[in-house]
Amino acid sequence: MRNPIGTHVLVGKGLVDGAVANADLVGCETFQVFVGNPRGWALSDGKPAEDARFRDLMAERRTRTFIHSPYLVNLGSPTPATYERSVASVAHNLRRAAEIGAEGVVVHTGSYVGDVDDTRAMRQVREGLLPILDAIADDAAPWLLLEPTAGQGRSLCAGVDDLEAYLAALDFHPKAGICLDTCHVFAAGAPLDEPGGTTATVDRVVEIGGPGRLRLVHANDSMDVRGAFRDRHQRIGEGHIGEAAFVELFAHPATEGVPFILETPDSRDADTRDIPLLKRLRG
Repeated sequence: MRNPIGTHVLVGKGLVDGAVANADLVGCETFQVFVGNPRGWALSDGKPAEDARFRDLMAERRTRTFIHSPYLVNLGSPTPATYERSVASVAHNLRRAAEIGAEGVVVHTGSYVGDVDDTRAMRQVREGLLPILDAIADDAAPWLLLEPTAGQGRSLCAGVDDLEAYLAALDFHPKAGICLDTCHVFAAGAPLDEPGGTTATVDRVVEIGGPGRLRLVHANDSMDVRGAFRDRHQRIGEGHIGEAAFVELFAHPATEGVPFILETPDSRDADTRDIPLLKRLRG
């Protein structure tokens, strides 16, 4: 399938009885989950039998799945405890991804606050992530998927152009992939609302990262105008990005085989409009 389409689903009763059931309810061809509290630091261990059941079922169905790391993760934090917990959380989520057969772990690229400048913060990113990346260097291991932010606050990587310095800090590690969130890059200034603007944006991603590094798209429209630096997701076609941008995304050679995961209002409801809409735009 050129671009499997799905959404972030709730785990609830468990990976199979909860996440898979919820994904089936809305017609997911791929999906994303949290494997712990998204707003907490607890490192939740899996249940081996349930992990195996989920892994085998997804392999049988050929369904590609992803984990989103907790929102608290910030590798640029000046607070030692936050930084150390962030590193531990990323490593833990990558281990969980391997255990359940997920393809990658999405990590927000973080921000620098307080008296930490961007140079020191990027050094922290390098020192925290490179050992983790080296530990998952095997081709079959899950990817670490870097998700640029919408530019709010003092972001380390807001939008597409900032990916160059971020990836350089990681020596363009072969397991450092990119998760392109359309709302985020639009909020940071990408011209997705212009004809050809989405194509040019993906061209720039490929120019910076090289072929094959774009591994996931978070498909979200935006409640706010381009360059607003606000991360407020909207239903596809009802925001300031518009449907045409997603048609361009589907058509770009660099998105061949890349899953599209929705994080829009109602995208995980039984009567979701966005999953069927994206499937139609995919053509």
